Amino acid sequence: MLFNDFTFIGIDPTAGRRPMAYAALDGNLKLLALDEGNLDEITAFVGGQQSAFVAISSPSKVNQGLMKKDEIRETLKPVPRPGRWMGFRVSEYQLRQHKIHIMRTCSDESKCPNWMKIGFELYRRLKSLGYVNYPAEDGSSQLMEVYPHAIFTVLLGSVPYSKGTLEGRLQRQLILHNQGLDIPDPMRFFEEITRYRIIKGMLPFGILYKTRKLDALAAAFTAWVAATAPSEVTLLGHPAEGLMVLPVKALNPKY
Repeated sequence: MLFNDFTFIGIDPTAGRRPMAYAALDGNLKLLALDEGNLDEITAFVGGQQSAFVAISSPSKVNQGLMKKDEIRETLKPVPRPGRWMGFRVSEYQLRQHKIHIMRTCSDESKCPNWMKIGFELYRRLKSLGYVNYPAEDGSSQLMEVYPHAIFTVLLGSVPYSKGTLEGRLQRQLILHNQGLDIPDPMRFFEEITRYRIIKGMLPFGILYKTRKLDALAAAFTAWVAATAPSEVTLLGHPAEGLMVLPVKALNPKY
């Protein structure tokens, strides 16, 4: 499949009711869009694409209770101890075995945080536009679940700095820049620091992207890897609950 006419989109709904961040890349990892918008605006943007792979930083479904089923638990490595991990999705259990922390997803949508509810609605809207779950052999418009913290962790090979810190933003943008994304090199931040700028409080923060935009870019990059090099991604979870995509061929035992 040729991907010259495809768009690779990442959406981060974790801001809740505030505008969501979204990013779009072309087949050469050139930046097509990096912006924020509400649910209607982002649905319209995605709907306007002829062919796209879309990665959403949110669970695709509520917890389906699969971790309560012996036939599911017995397929996992390691096999969960009796009575443990019952309230997790399969992908959440698997991530935690690699020491990658992730929030549990509730089985009742009404009890989920607002950002998850918005994520569920976004999945529903995009499926109504004809998007199908990744991986699909013939689908030119595919949809996948991602988790930015896990993406940055597996690309880095260790748990990154907290994303709310300056060093966390620098680190995440550098990870993405090193993957070939057409974004500013965050090391320029240091090149533009002078005594005068520090004294005057004029640090060059404009070079660095906001955290949620970095998360959207990580999601878009994962969509690109999943489409162009499907043998180079790891799928976690169970199709009945939603598969989570990570942009590496294999995971380290622990992070």
